[in-house]
Amino acid sequence: MSAPVIKLHKGDLAANIGFGAAVAIDTETMGLNPHRDRLCVVQLSAGDGTAHIVQILKDGPEPVRLKALLADDKVLKIFHFARFDLAALYQHLGVMTAPVYCTKIASKLARTYTDRHGLKDLAHEVLGVELSKQQQSSDWGAAELTQQQLAYAAHDVLHLHAIKDKLDAMLAREGRTDYAAAAFRFLPVRARLDLTGFAEDDLFAH
Repeated sequence: MSAPVIKLHKGDLAANIGFGAAVAIDTETMGLNPHRDRLCVVQLSAGDGTAHIVQILKDGPEPVRLKALLADDKVLKIFHFARFDLAALYQHLGVMTAPVYCTKIASKLARTYTDRHGLKDLAHEVLGVELSKQQQSSDWGAAELTQQQLAYAAHDVLHLHAIKDKLDAMLAREGRTDYAAAAFRFLPVRARLDLTGFAEDDLFAH
């Protein structure tokens, strides 16, 4: 397998970059509280071996091209644990991303034989790809990102298209495609509920 191509963009996506009908997206923040912790990085890939890393600059320009892509209803956005990313993007960029696909939800619906639905475990089982999580906890707000951080961010999106294809086949085989689609449609509402203060509430519980 050839080495991935990693392109760093300061402040916004460069002009004239297209991702086709589906783009894989992930985010890096200063922490897990979207009200407190700022959005630092948004990484994207068309599943073609190239990762685009957008560094969101503190007090920097508005990332207008990135926001337009997030709001484009003709482009499917593939996430792993979309619930968090959608909330972070909405809180900090003011855009609710749609339509979306979440490989974590798809995995939970399709891979009911395991409770291991993290991206590392998922990539290992369905693709035979080993992902490193060494940079998961690092200073993503630094002015200059390290090569290790860039590589980590890239690998979180480079394989999502291929994982989606494998999970789609499993969902279809088990007759759960419609359940997944309904869950994906609900994700923007779930993200807004999280931001409103209902993150710990199961609204469907007694």
